[in-house]
Amino acid sequence: MSTPAIVWFRSDLRLQDNTALAAAARQGPVVAVFLRCLPHWQRHGHGANKLDFWGRGVAALGDDLAGLGIPLLHRDIDDFSEAPATLLAIARENGAHALHFNHEYPLDEQRRDRTVIDAFEEAGLAATGHHDAVAFAPGELLTGKGDYYGVFTPFAKAWHRQLTPERLALRDTPAPQAALPIASDPLPPLPDLDDTPIDGRIWPAGEGPAADRLERFLRFRGRHYQRQRDFPAIRGTSELSPYLALGMISHRQCLQAVLAENDGALAEGDAGLTAWVSELIWREFYRHVAVGFPRVCRHRAFQTHTEALAWRDDEAGFAAWCEGRTGYPIVDAAMRQLVTTGWMHNRLRMVTAMFLSKHLLIDWRRGEAFFLRHLVDGEFCANNGGWQWAASTGTDAAPYFRIFNPTTQSTRFDPDGTFLAEWLPALAELPRKARHAPEGDLLGGVDYPAPIVEHRAARARALDAFKALKTD
Repeated sequence: MSTPAIVWFRSDLRLQDNTALAAAARQGPVVAVFLRCLPHWQRHGHGANKLDFWGRGVAALGDDLAGLGIPLLHRDIDDFSEAPATLLAIARENGAHALHFNHEYPLDEQRRDRTVIDAFEEAGLAATGHHDAVAFAPGELLTGKGDYYGVFTPFAKAWHRQLTPERLALRDTPAPQAALPIASDPLPPLPDLDDTPIDGRIWPAGEGPAADRLERFLRFRGRHYQRQRDFPAIRGTSELSPYLALGMISHRQCLQAVLAENDGALAEGDAGLTAWVSELIWREFYRHVAVGFPRVCRHRAFQTHTEALAWRDDEAGFAAWCEGRTGYPIVDAAMRQLVTTGWMHNRLRMVTAMFLSKHLLIDWRRGEAFFLRHLVDGEFCANNGGWQWAASTGTDAAPYFRIFNPTTQSTRFDPDGTFLAEWLPALAELPRKARHAPEGDLLGGVDYPAPIVEHRAARARALDAFKALKTD
């Protein structure tokens, strides 16, 4: 029997269409490894909801690997700096000749992977990183000047223009292998965390649930996506973001499914399907941004002139935003959805982020961190990109003078107040049209706060703050 290759799983918890796993299996037998790095992940803001989902995903992966005869080894480490020595020890203990993994793109992860490759090469062993989560490796799509794209639309046009069938070809799933004299490690339970994770039944982990959600979305909602995606009371989105964030399904699987539904097209055809494809490209765009503009990985603004913006210190306002008691029902309902389910509707992510950064003029980084702590789909690149867009500090940033009126957003996208009534039961007895901005005389004994800020005054304050910035 040939010596095994190690596959180091991270945020790619699947057997199907896994580039690193397919490459290792072509060389012979495979040993899978997962390094749990809870202290490091927690220091970087990942909360209990994602960590629990991650752990359940690893358990599901272990069951799937066992069906192929692939053992899964588990190690706990405290810091990314321990990864090279830990992986080398596993390789030596099991006579492995090579290591394969799929790249991750935030700066810390890039540095960790570079040290792992260097350590293996110094030890005379091969270590190969694969670009699995993107159609184009960062640096492959550049502007005419040879720079990374800082605007989405030209990036997306280049993505479509240069896409080939080979880039979306699905990787082979390994065949069952002969049993190795290596036993899988029992997966240790998640230790007590600062927060209690949400009920795991809300987001079942693994490839099976991810595939089911993709199938249901394309069968029942995909063609209505463009029309329904902004309405939080309608289940109009794919709800695949947690599974994409941890690689329980791949972007290639999603895009291949669209091709099958849309007569072989991604940029043309059904408007709902092409709109969803655009959202998948946004995820890739933000990964390119993390590599091409590493300052965003250092708590820096993409638009450097905005770093001088005079953010406000407002602990009471921040607490009200976090707890869903701003007095703006659409903001409060969205924040309660987040804390209760570990997920927030995409339209409402924009509304709540803009409320914090514009109405309250509180530093977007505080909101970014709060989202990452609670989101089951918390993923640095997408979360950072979305927050900087809303705060007018990032790529494709909303013009600083674009400040959503929460009440207008509410009446437009939840016209009957159905979503509001679900998450703010205190308002459910009010007339439907009155739920968006309930007047004091209607509230009576209802426990709901008055708005903590007036829209026009808050908008004027934000405009003044942005106009004071120097852009030269």
